[in-house]
Amino acid sequence: MTETTTPAHAALGPWPRVLTSLPGPRSAELLTRQQRRESNARVYPRHFPIAVAEAFGSYLRDLDGNVFLDFLSGAGVLSLGHNHPELVAAAARQLGLFTHGLDLASPAKDAFTTAQLSMLPDRMRDRMKIQFCGPAGANAVDAAIKLCKTATGRGGIVSFQGGFHGSSHAAMALTGNVAQKRPIADGMPGVSFFPFSSCGSCPLGLRPDSCETNCVTFLERTLRDPNGGIPLPAAVIMEMVQGEGGVVPARREFVRRVRELTRELNVPLIVDEVQTGCGRTGTWYAFEQYDIEPDVIVASKALSGIGLPVAIVLYAPELDRWRPGAHTGTFRGNQLAFATGARAVEIIRRDDVLGNVRARGAQISAGLADLASRRGISEVRGVGLMWGVELAEPDDGRTVGELAQDVQHNALRAGLIVELGGRDDRVVRLLPPLNVTAAEVDAALTLLRLAIDQALPGT
Repeated sequence: MTETTTPAHAALGPWPRVLTSLPGPRSAELLTRQQRRESNARVYPRHFPIAVAEAFGSYLRDLDGNVFLDFLSGAGVLSLGHNHPELVAAAARQLGLFTHGLDLASPAKDAFTTAQLSMLPDRMRDRMKIQFCGPAGANAVDAAIKLCKTATGRGGIVSFQGGFHGSSHAAMALTGNVAQKRPIADGMPGVSFFPFSSCGSCPLGLRPDSCETNCVTFLERTLRDPNGGIPLPAAVIMEMVQGEGGVVPARREFVRRVRELTRELNVPLIVDEVQTGCGRTGTWYAFEQYDIEPDVIVASKALSGIGLPVAIVLYAPELDRWRPGAHTGTFRGNQLAFATGARAVEIIRRDDVLGNVRARGAQISAGLADLASRRGISEVRGVGLMWGVELAEPDDGRTVGELAQDVQHNALRAGLIVELGGRDDRVVRLLPPLNVTAAEVDAALTLLRLAIDQALPGT
């Protein structure tokens, strides 16, 4: 800690503090250089005009001494918060031993593999295979697609409206956001999109209280219909909770019927747990809450617990038709991530972190319950420590996206970092560390309410 002000983790109580305008003068200096030198594709400095000096737990401190409560957590990567001391120590130990290993065997990799397999449900634990690929979730999605195409000999992929699977060329083709794909001509062919169980904004135009048909019926009839126009696909890929899509949990009936259909048709089911995995929803994987067994699981983000990049594909052994070198990646052997990831699993078990996720999720649910009936807010939804507040179209000339930006802007200036997502970026999203405290949650909810009050005066 070389800065002259108090370290972020020594901030008084759970309350952040913002002492300057944003950006402050020291942050502004770095942001100006960043704008001049970095790609126009940068995102977060546009929403959060700060330059970070240090971070610890649920807090960030910028160069100007402002302390923020971080309910973005590196887009869900930092499962145990910033710079957890035991994970820092694990990384430091490994740093002096072995750092880059391709796909060579090592004690760190063996311990990480054992830890990851041990977190699977009992019936899957001893039979699933693991594939190490490039270090990002999008690369793992690409690998899963290649795996299923290789195993089945088929080419098409079924994805769902509203879903997000990454920004690589193939993963983007599976993503529902049309605006993201519009500038890129000739995307990966063979992807078919079907309705997701987004009952708050029904893709079939039905009211939630009058829906008598689960939207999976459309998929069932199409894939069984010899005149349905879609050949049997190589895989179906889905999220249990659409994160970037606006924190939309799938209905239980929807998920179970998709699993029954794919099993009946011998179509591998890929569950994308890049954001929901590693305990985010209160179980290690979100699919466990639906009592299904997928054929393929894609995981990344929080696997290391501390933000070191690593991604894996877990899959049923009958799909293991890879030839040597069929899917590689220079950085698939990140030994530091293996060391911290194995240690993170130990800490999560020791400290009952999943129990904390469920308790803090219930706290957020209760704390936001009354917002759902407030004018200006369409819906509050979530599970575990993955929550979204969907805003309604305002009547004052702003778009709903501008309204959401105002809420995010107000929250930051009060000391709270939150993300946006969903259609038109209308959903204010909460992704705190999994070991966040009750006091920190209370502080965040207070600041979020303040930000909404400022953006929706008189409501």
